[in-house]
Amino acid sequence: MQREIVAMQARGVKLRLFSLWGGGGSFRGIPVTPFPKWKLLTLFWKIPLEATRRPDVLRQLLHGLFTRRAPSWINFWENMLGAGFACYYLRYFRKYPPALVHAAWAGAPATAAWLLWRVDGHHFSSGAHAYDIYEHGGDWWLTEKLEHAAFVHTSTEMGRTSLIERGLLPEKVHCIHRGLATIPMLKPLRLSRDPLRLVCVARLIPKKGLRHQLRIYAALQAAGVPFEARIVGDGEMLAQLERMAGELGVAAHVSFLGHLSHLEVWSQLAWADVLLHTGVVAPSGDRDGLPNVIPEAMAAGTLVVTSPAAASTEAIHAATTGLVASVETPAEWVAALRRLMVDDVLCERLRSAARRWVEENFDAHKNAARLNALFEQAIVGKPASSLPAASDLGGTPRPRLPVVASGPGVPPGNSSESEAQSRATPKTES
Repeated sequence: MQREIVAMQARGVKLRLFSLWGGGGSFRGIPVTPFPKWKLLTLFWKIPLEATRRPDVLRQLLHGLFTRRAPSWINFWENMLGAGFACYYLRYFRKYPPALVHAAWAGAPATAAWLLWRVDGHHFSSGAHAYDIYEHGGDWWLTEKLEHAAFVHTSTEMGRTSLIERGLLPEKVHCIHRGLATIPMLKPLRLSRDPLRLVCVARLIPKKGLRHQLRIYAALQAAGVPFEARIVGDGEMLAQLERMAGELGVAAHVSFLGHLSHLEVWSQLAWADVLLHTGVVAPSGDRDGLPNVIPEAMAAGTLVVTSPAAASTEAIHAATTGLVASVETPAEWVAALRRLMVDDVLCERLRSAARRWVEENFDAHKNAARLNALFEQAIVGKPASSLPAASDLGGTPRPRLPVVASGPGVPPGNSSESEAQSRATPKTES
């Protein structure tokens, strides 16, 4: 989302950002308005007050609460947070009606946007990504919320297909990849790739398939393939993975680097010959979309070997832009990595095709132009009204703008993964 914001700024789009979870401060000079949780206490009198205005909406919400189960407690409270945000800000948006509310994620932010539409008719659009669609079978009210959006933006064809299968109109659902704000220089192929330098950039969670990855390293070692591997990222599985690396006898060849800044991630991609992505479908149903680090590696000239799970193969076309192997068959990975270690012609062909794919499909400015066109189409004939003075929200006065509500926040750093690290609600203008 950060790159989309940067690209939209470059197009002259003015943005206003709200954060449902965390947030605050500013991003690229844009104030990020946080939502302190103590404000939820005001709902004890705001909800009865609003219920007198729109009792039909309250009845609809209560009927939904008592007739369906949320897929998880986390998703239940995410939706309640979005509802609380909407209820708290109803008077504000009533006073300063936006031309469009955009929710960058289909969980809490889309609930907020949907309620603002349901109560006061504010037009809205929404994003919907892998977590929203697949975790525990998908968000609690996913279809009911998104069917009323002006458009739905997802970042993979896999996500678009799944949303259409859930009943959304095909013409309403648009796949627009994220992108790189700046495409880096293509590094030269290392003449001698012995030992083979391998890198993985991933949170240490089940859907990343890292237990499989350690078995692949063990298979490489057993096959006599010299390598050095670095795993960038942190998460709940760190201790388990370190212990497993020791048990498999590969600890001397595998380094766990923990969380690194975005700049440091680029340095690791520059060091590596090959990026490994061993994504799987987690027991919860969660899976990756297209992790940003895959196109980043492709842009930099780092070769990619990926599992076929989820949407990674939308960018990595087998034997064209990279290599694809099943995590259940380590021998396939050994064979693929052996080829990349010695076959310069294959490597250069894959690197060239991968770079072209990024230039054609993962340019943040081109993709932001497509997203901006959808915003403009959605707000035709709906001018934004004047915004409040600085004293109303804090910070400096803001110009006219449509408002966009989003899910994961806009933290001060960058992330090399498609998933944001926190749940927040930014709001932008177009």
